[in-house]
Amino acid sequence: MANVSPTRGDMTGHPDVSEMRARYARMLGGRDVALVDGPVFLLGLYCAVSPWILHYTTSQPALVTHNLIVGIAIGLLALGFTQTPERMYGLSWAFCAVGIWMIVAPWVVGDSPDTGVALNNIIIGGLAVILGLLCTSASAKSATRT
Repeated sequence: MANVSPTRGDMTGHPDVSEMRARYARMLGGRDVALVDGPVFLLGLYCAVSPWILHYTTSQPALVTHNLIVGIAIGLLALGFTQTPERMYGLSWAFCAVGIWMIVAPWVVGDSPDTGVALNNIIIGGLAVILGLLCTSASAKSATRT
């Protein structure tokens, strides 16, 4: 009878081992900040709905529209970071700029914002800057390895 027991061979003898290693490295190369994608998306979601959570839809109508649009943009950036990280992490600096804009927006877009509205946007902006810097540093780290 023929020997049909499974044998585990070593992959080093496989003719395509170098190509498989390169493909595996490309797949994992841009995923250094995979843990940042979720918080970026949640920050965008909160930014979009924060006017209704904090109930300033009637007192700051321009800021309501502004936060909705910026929140959607942050959410789309997060989806882009998840789908094509090697291309999108170059926009991490732009995400930092969005964070800085969110900090000053209550006084530029809004009309005499109260403390709660201003503090809300300052926190959103600060978190956006921090997450943007995390994405930027991780993408710079992965770029120097390749």
